[in-house]
Amino acid sequence: MKTIVLTGGGTAGHVTPNIALLPALSEKGYRVEYIGSKNGIERSLIKDYDIPYHGISSGKLRRYFSLKNLTDPFRVIKGFFEADRLIKEIKPDIVFSKGGYVTVPVVRAAKRNKVPVIIHESDMTPGLANRLCFSAAAKICCNFPETMAKLPGDKAVLSGLPIRAELKSGDRSKAMEFTGIKGNKPVILVIGGSLGAVAVNLAVRSILDRLLRDFDIIHLCGKGKVDESLLNVAGYHQYEYIKDELKDMFALADIVVSRAGANAICEFLALKKPNLLIPLSAQASRGDQILNAGSFERQGYSLMLSEDDITGEALYEKIIELYANKDRFRENMGKSTQNDAIDTIMRLIEENRK
Repeated sequence: MKTIVLTGGGTAGHVTPNIALLPALSEKGYRVEYIGSKNGIERSLIKDYDIPYHGISSGKLRRYFSLKNLTDPFRVIKGFFEADRLIKEIKPDIVFSKGGYVTVPVVRAAKRNKVPVIIHESDMTPGLANRLCFSAAAKICCNFPETMAKLPGDKAVLSGLPIRAELKSGDRSKAMEFTGIKGNKPVILVIGGSLGAVAVNLAVRSILDRLLRDFDIIHLCGKGKVDESLLNVAGYHQYEYIKDELKDMFALADIVVSRAGANAICEFLALKKPNLLIPLSAQASRGDQILNAGSFERQGYSLMLSEDDITGEALYEKIIELYANKDRFRENMGKSTQNDAIDTIMRLIEENRK
C-alpha cells in the first residue's frame, strides 16, 4: 500500500489543508500517518480522523532575542532524530509538508532517507520554516502568482490551497433556520477570526442602522466580543464562533467581510464569495495579510480596506461598492486556476512519490 506522511503544525492554518487532502488520499489508496509536535494544536485537530499521530520535539526558530533561543535548537535536533526514526519505521513513499516549525526536522529527515517531499506555502512571502526546507523539496506549491518569483524556478507550482470539500456543501435553508433570517434581504457575513477583530467589530456596529436598512448581518465577532446591548436588534445576528454551521453560513451569505488570512481568502475564492478584506496591520503581524489582500485585490477577487483607514463611513462605502459589483467579483473568481488545488497537489504526489 502507498504511504504518505503529512506534517504541519503550530496553527490551524498549517493543519486544515492537510485535512482537506484526506478524502482524495483515501480515494487513491494511500495509508496516511501524521507527524506533528507533541502538544501542538495539530494533535487535537487530527484526533477525529482515525490517523496514526506521532509527536516529536520541536522548537521555534526565532529571529529575535529570547532565552528560549538557547534551548530550542536542542529541541529541534532532538526532533530531527525522532523524525528520522519515524521515517525509517513508517517507510513513506512521500511527505507532504504544510509548514510550521515542527516540519523542519520532518522534512530534513525525509531528505536524509531519500523520501520525496512536497511543500505548500500559504502566504505570499514564504515563512522561515518553509524556506529552511526548500532545498529538500521536490516541488513547492503556493497560493499567489507573486510567490512564484520567490521560489526555486524548477520546483515552483501555483496550486492554490486545498479546501475542505464540506465547505462547498452548505445549505442556505439550514442557515436560515439557525439564524432566523427570512431571506428577503441580501446577507453580509462578517468574520472577525476566532479571537475577534476589535476594530472591525466596532466599525460594523457603528453603521448597523445604515446597513440593516438593506442587509441582514451575520457577525462572527470572537470569544467574549458579543455586544449584549445589540442582542435584540432585528436583522443583526451575533455569534462568538461558528464551526459546524459555517458551511451553511457561507451558502447563505451574499458577501463577506473578513481578515485576510491565507486559508480564509482561499476559501472565499473556492466558494466564489465576493469579499472585503481588512488585513491585520503590520504592527500586529509580519505583514503577510496585507500582502495576501493586495494580491487578491489586484487579481479582481476582493476589495481591501486597511485597518489604519477603517472608519464606519469607509467601511460602509466599501460594502456598498462590493455588493454593487458582486457579479464581477464572482466572474473573476470563476476564472481562477487556483480552484483545483486538491487535484493539482494529488497529481504532484502521484508523480513524485517513490
